[in-house]
Amino acid sequence: MTNVLVRAGRVTRRFGKFTAVDDVSMQVQPGEVVGLLGANGAGKTTLIRMLLGLIAVTSGRVDLLGGPPDRERRRRLGYVPQGLGLYGDLTVRENLSFSARAYRTAEPALPAALTAYADVLVRSLPLGAQRQVAFLAALAHSPEVLVLDEPTSGVDVLARAALWDTIRAQAERSTGILVTTHYMQEAQQCDRLLLMSDGRLVAEGSEADIIGSTTAVAVRTGDWAQAFAALNAAGAPVMLAGRAIRVANADPAELAQILMAAGIEASLQPVPATIEERMLMLSRQAKAS
Repeated sequence: MTNVLVRAGRVTRRFGKFTAVDDVSMQVQPGEVVGLLGANGAGKTTLIRMLLGLIAVTSGRVDLLGGPPDRERRRRLGYVPQGLGLYGDLTVRENLSFSARAYRTAEPALPAALTAYADVLVRSLPLGAQRQVAFLAALAHSPEVLVLDEPTSGVDVLARAALWDTIRAQAERSTGILVTTHYMQEAQQCDRLLLMSDGRLVAEGSEADIIGSTTAVAVRTGDWAQAFAALNAAGAPVMLAGRAIRVANADPAELAQILMAAGIEASLQPVPATIEERMLMLSRQAKAS
C-alpha cells in the first residue's frame, strides 16, 4: 500500500466566529503533484499552515509523515511560503548557509544563474531570482514532502516554466508535492486537483474529472462591454478574457433572450468549459448551499 505523506482528516479552523477552513479532508502521496486551487480567501494558506503544524486545528486531525507535524517531521519537508521565507537583509549565500544549518545539511551549490548574486542582499534581487533561492533552500536537504504556496506568483512565463521543471523533477524522485496557484493553466501540470471555495473543498480529481460534462457558451458581439453588463446584471456566470465573453453552464437560448432584450446583436456557440469556469460554478453552488 502506498504511504500517505500528508493527510488532513475533516480539519476545521475557526478564528473567533469566522470559519477559515471547514471540514476538509485530503492527502498527498509520494511522487504526486497535488494542486490546491481557489480564489483569495478560499482557505488554501490556512489549510497549509495547519498541515505544517504552524497553527492548530480547531477540530479534525493532521498527519505529516506518519504522525503529528512536530519539529522533527518538519525537518523532512521543504516549504516555500508566499513570502518566500528568506531574510532580505542577508545575502544569497548567507540565506542558504543559514537554511542548511537549520536542516543539518550541506549548503547547496549555486547554479550558474545565481552565481553573480552570491553576495547580494536578497531584498535587492529580482523576484525571479528570489524564488530560485527559496527553491534552493527548500530542496537542499532532499525533502520527502514539498509544500509550495503560490511559488510562481509574479514571475514571467519562462521563469514559471523553469520552476515547474524543478517541481516535476522532485516528483520523479518520489517527493510528494502540494502546490497552490492562481494560474489556471498550471492546473494541467498537476496530477490531481483540490478546489476550495469559502473554506470548503468543493471538488477533487483530475482537470477532466472536475470539468466533467460542464459546457460554456461563447458570446461574440461588437458590443462586448454592453453584452457583459447585460448578462452579468441577469445573474449569468459570465467571464471576460480580453474582449471574449464566455458564460459557464448556460442555455444559449436564454442568453440570446437576455441580449435581445438589451438590444444587443450577438452570435452564441456552445464550447467546452475551462477549469476556471467550472470553479466559478462550484463556488456559486457552495455559496448557495
